[in-house]
Amino acid sequence: MSPQDHDDWYSAETATLGDRLAAARDQAGLSQKQLAKGLGIKTGTLRDWEDDLAEPRANKLAMIAGVLGVSVGWLLSGEGEGVDAPLDEGAVSPDMTGVLNEMRELRVQISGTAERLARLEKRLREIMKDQDA
Repeated sequence: MSPQDHDDWYSAETATLGDRLAAARDQAGLSQKQLAKGLGIKTGTLRDWEDDLAEPRANKLAMIAGVLGVSVGWLLSGEGEGVDAPLDEGAVSPDMTGVLNEMRELRVQISGTAERLARLEKRLREIMKDQDA
């Protein structure tokens, strides 16, 4: 891993909100169950956030940042006060990095497709409602 890669480990291009949330929780020494309890949410909700299947609302995002000692900006974009990159630079092989990057790209595409689908469903409901009127 080059020094540039090391600095960008949790950047917007490299990691997702879920990746940064999981890393900050790990560094704080908390399990998903412990953090979820502290935030007043279900463990499954936190798991969905860490897996980028859902995102916390602004009030929960602020709580997470406070509990984990990171900035909201860092959680969202990788910029600001956050956790340091892992020190074991040999832990992730180039092959693994390639697969992880491709998985992240797919996750972003899936999320965008889901949002597009939701907009189309809403539009269809509005059209159907107008036809019934």
